[in-house]
Amino acid sequence: MKIGFIGVGNMGGPMCRNIVRNTNHQVVVFDLNPDAAAACTALGASAAASVAALAAECDVILTSLPMPSHVEAVALGADGIAAHARAGSTYIDLSTNAPETARKVAAAMAARGIAMLEAPVSGGTARAEAGTIVIMVGGETQGFEAQRPLLASFSAEQVHVGEVGMGSTAKLINNMLAFCNAAAAAEALALGAAAGIDMKKLYDVISNASGDSPQFRKVAQTGFAGDFSATFALDLAHKDLRLALAMADGLGVPGMIAPQVMTLMRIARAAGYGGQDSAAVLRVYEDALRRPIGR
Repeated sequence: MKIGFIGVGNMGGPMCRNIVRNTNHQVVVFDLNPDAAAACTALGASAAASVAALAAECDVILTSLPMPSHVEAVALGADGIAAHARAGSTYIDLSTNAPETARKVAAAMAARGIAMLEAPVSGGTARAEAGTIVIMVGGETQGFEAQRPLLASFSAEQVHVGEVGMGSTAKLINNMLAFCNAAAAAEALALGAAAGIDMKKLYDVISNASGDSPQFRKVAQTGFAGDFSATFALDLAHKDLRLALAMADGLGVPGMIAPQVMTLMRIARAAGYGGQDSAAVLRVYEDALRRPIGR
């Protein structure tokens, strides 16, 4: 098969490179950043001149893009996938999307005879590099089973969660929970710093006790190092949480915690931390205390 991959940045790049390494498929890439594309072509992929050219020659087209608006533009624009892909091909979107956007794109693809799976991923860049991410897939069961070997080439687990829209639903719920955990961890660390406890010893206690979580460890370790370089940018976390809150609002689910986390993210972004890692919510507390936490 000929596989097309559009968007080979922080997450898409590692996934694409694992397809190149772990399958015998021909892989064609497109990215606005030539350096990102070059990291894939150096392993044996080829580069397409445009989205339209890639879509026209590939049997399966994958996208990994930052925003729902980017997905719509690439999938449904005049020079996009739906307009140029062959009937009988498959489109797989790995982006974090709104359920309604995924359904809109799937309907447009179906009208052109193109199958679609929405397949957002979780695990971060390190697990994307290692090929150990989890993929939550929405779409028809037959289509999922047909593409599962491809998905397995760059992930450790592939979970079919239902029809198109359910993949995005699962991803937004997961991310909302992770962001709430991170905010709670930041507040706990700030309380420890204000109380004057040895922060490394507090970390040793919590990381071996009931308060432990991957997000606690990430926020604490990031804060201790003082390095907020983005592995998953706060701006993207804000986008994901905004989508989750919109979903909750549409379903009439009351929000007691996540809206407060959104406020914390807004404060962090207003302070100029949007391009830093999502753990930079900790910096709001550092600013309030007028001191770094744990360093």
